[in-house]
Amino acid sequence: MGLIKINKMKIRLSLVIAMVLGAIFSQAQQETYHSGGTSFGFRVGVNFQNINGKDGDGNKLTNDILTGFNIGVNAEIPVGIDFYLQPGLLFSTKGAKYDFAGVEAKRTISYLELPVNFLYKPELGDGRMLLGFGPYAAIAVDGKIKGGNTDIDMKFGNEVGETKAFDAGANLLAGYEFSNNFSFQLNAGLGLVNMYNRPAGDSRSSLKNTGFGLSVGYRFK
Repeated sequence: MGLIKINKMKIRLSLVIAMVLGAIFSQAQQETYHSGGTSFGFRVGVNFQNINGKDGDGNKLTNDILTGFNIGVNAEIPVGIDFYLQPGLLFSTKGAKYDFAGVEAKRTISYLELPVNFLYKPELGDGRMLLGFGPYAAIAVDGKIKGGNTDIDMKFGNEVGETKAFDAGANLLAGYEFSNNFSFQLNAGLGLVNMYNRPAGDSRSSLKNTGFGLSVGYRFK
């Protein structure tokens, strides 16, 4: 039953995301693109992710950074001079490396992620500076644990000991957009949802996504 509920939640979130972004991109395509108008673009980059938290005894986890990637699209909707609302849709891989019975293991979780950033783009030289922040919501679509002879497909759910499929947190970004519409960007993400379903009586265990990344993008105008 838990797996059925998670699958239904994935489908519903994917449909909502598709409908929202579809409406935004349709509007953008119907407009004549000009400086300051609604536009859309795509990004691709590398993630340096970790899963931070504590074990049942309250000790901090000693995981290591896992390299992943992200790819997606976004829209920029002007809300004031040099200020934009930037909703997007990303496919992003997160996770961590850790010690599993003396062997290095990798926990990799793939997410469909919906960030909604508030963006400030003042002119700087021939291009524009990029400064932004905002929340994100995400749903896990796949997960694997690999290490030594171990190759496990993760199960997401709300039962004790399972990993939650839903994640949410906050983003920060900084970068530069050149006059030819190409850009580079440094971003950081802090997960605010405890992904671990703790057993009764356990008030310490926690698992939260955290990390940063580098990406390049192009904006259609």
